This record gives sequence, C-alpha cells and structure tokens, in this order.
Amino acid sequence: MTGPLRSLRVLDFTTLLPGPYVTLLLADLGADVVRIESPDRPDLMRLAPPHDDTGTSAGYAWVHRSKRSVTLDLKHPQAANVVRRLVRHYDVVVEGFRPGVMQRLGLDYETLAAENPALIYCSVTGYGQTGPYRERAGHDLNYQALSGLLSHSGRREIGPVPSGVPLADVAGGLFAALAILAAVVHRQRTGEGQYLDLALLDTTIAFNGLAVSGLLGAGHRPGYETEPLNGGSFYDCYRTRDGRYLAVAGLEPKFWEGFCEAIGRPDLAPYGYNVWDAAVQQRLKKEIQQVIASRTLAEWQAVFVERDVCVEPVLTLDEMAQHPQVRARGLIVDVPRPDALPQRQVGFPVQFSRTPPAYRHTGPPLGAHTREVLQEAGFTPEEIEALASEGAFGADFSRID
Repeated sequence: MTGPLRSLRVLDFTTLLPGPYVTLLLADLGADVVRIESPDRPDLMRLAPPHDDTGTSAGYAWVHRSKRSVTLDLKHPQAANVVRRLVRHYDVVVEGFRPGVMQRLGLDYETLAAENPALIYCSVTGYGQTGPYRERAGHDLNYQALSGLLSHSGRREIGPVPSGVPLADVAGGLFAALAILAAVVHRQRTGEGQYLDLALLDTTIAFNGLAVSGLLGAGHRPGYETEPLNGGSFYDCYRTRDGRYLAVAGLEPKFWEGFCEAIGRPDLAPYGYNVWDAAVQQRLKKEIQQVIASRTLAEWQAVFVERDVCVEPVLTLDEMAQHPQVRARGLIVDVPRPDALPQRQVGFPVQFSRTPPAYRHTGPPLGAHTREVLQEAGFTPEEIEALASEGAFGADFSRID
C-alpha cells in the first residue's frame, strides 16, 4: 500500500455519495478504508446506472475504489461487539446515518471512544447533530436551496437551475476529508481523538461564502444574472451556429480587448470595462451572441486556439476525456476491476512529487473482504464461523465471501 496516508485506517459506515466521497479521497491517498455494509439493504449507489459490461454501477466502481467491503447486520445482537473490537485497530470512523441512529445501535462516538480514546469519529449528515432540522430528510438540491446558492444561480426568465454536479455532496466530502486530516494532525501532537459533526447545509453555505460575505459585509443581495460571475456580465456561455457553446471569461481588460479584436468588434471594448453595470452588460451580451451565432464551434476554436484571452469551448464529457491537457495531466486513470481488466476513471486531481495516489481496485463485491478484515483484527476462524452461523453477516455470506 502506497500514498501519504498509508498508515491511516478507516471504518466507513456511509452510503450514497457524501460519505463515500470522503473515504474515496482518503483511499486514493493510501488510507486503508473498510466499508461496513448491510448484507440485505444494498447501498443504492451499487444499483445506480449506468452499468459497465459486468453489470457493475460505474459510479459505485469509482466512489468505492481501493476500499474493502465487510458485510455486517448492524441490528444483529453481536454487531456492536464486532465493531467495538474492530475499532481498536482503526484511526477513523465515518458514518452517515441520521442523528441518533448510531447511538441506538451502540456505535456512537462515546461508546467507540471508550474502546479507542484516540479515535477520530466523523458524522456526515444533512443538517448536523443540533438545530431544529437535525432529523429532517434532505438531498443535494435541498441543501443548495437552503444555502441561498440557488437564489442567484439561474436565469431571470426561468429562475434557479439544478447543477449537473451534486455540489453539496462534493463540498461536504471535501470539508470532511480536510477536517479528518486536521484532527489527525492534532492527534499526532496530543494523542487525543475527537468528534467531528459535519452538516451538508453548513458546507454548502461555506461554498457560497463569496456571495454571503457580500450580504454580511456590505448588505448586497445578488439576484439572477445580476453579478459579474452569474450571467450578469459578458462572462457567460454563447451559442454557436451549430448549437454548441463558447465560454467567454476574459474579465481583465487585456483579455477582454483581445476577445473583441478576435471577433471583429473592437468597438465593444468600452462597454465591457464595468462588469457591475447589469443593464449595459445585458445589451452587450446580445451583441456578442449575434456574433458568436454566426460561426460554428470549430470555426471559433480556430480563431481562439492561438489567442490567450480566456475563451474555451464547452466540451462534452467524451471531448474532455480526450483533451490534450487532461491527457497530459494523467487525470484519466486505469483502475483494475475484480476480473483484472482495467476500467477508466477520474483520478485524484493533485500531483504529488513523492507520494502519488494509488488505485488498487474498483469498488469491490459486497462483503468480499469480511473474513480478511476480521482476521486482521484478531477474530479466530471459529469466531467468524460462529458469527456467520448466527446470521451476523447475512444469509448469503458463504456465497459472497
């Protein structure tokens, strides 16, 4: 096992995307991540289309790569004892149940910290462990809505537009991974573990911090297409003659002037200097749109390929994966599947000079490492067989393991 986090051991009790994204980041950097999965209530990510030629969800294969899978019925009378023994050998627990569930299962922070005082325990929930919404259900779009993000992300004519990326889930995963590593540094200095309470609403508000700071610091309330970066200026995407789009983002005068020269409209340059004048900017955008609509995307690419003016095509996913910059950065990686054939996935997006990320395998079959992990934690073969016969690992344990 390689990577800067190769000494870190993580127990993962999460499903769907936010929690698994946390542990994906840790696993990519070398952490030994063990998922504790229900034997009879599959993670919906396992079922989510599209599927590869083996019937495996491509999303599952990505977000759970390099992790190991243990099946355990957390409602089984012996489950809490199993986890308490396991946790003595692990550094971090990440869980994504609603507040109170892990306590009812006998797996809350206080209980597990009694077994391992240095334990770092991170709860990832929609609204956190406190407040009137603590037990309320929610999904990514709900957190974006309550964060205020959707109040200024959209178009005047139609209002808010759902993002193609689950921003709240990914933001939560990034902040959770950062918080866990900060807690690891603290533990290295003091020997102390701690509890981390992460709410997806909170981290989405933090992602929206630029707009929120304008409100709190200056009383400014952004609306749809009123700001330089949300469609209120020429900084936007423009439709080409063949129905593709060109992203124009040259806010600085030298880039803006270069853009105007490239499209044959140097007369437009004076109107782009004040990107805060929304009325002028909307008229300017109509002029730009007329020009961009006169040529195909390929024709515009030929115009801008040698001009450094912050103009790029809106690529499809296929085009992105083949782009020379993406290929040069090695961002698309081959990860071994269970049948040893490679599967292309998005790799970890930071280049390390000494401890590069490693990708051991795609998301594993359910329960594939149950015996292996328990044996590493000191369970004897007889204890494992006794737990199996009692149904602690599910009825199909002998088949899947």
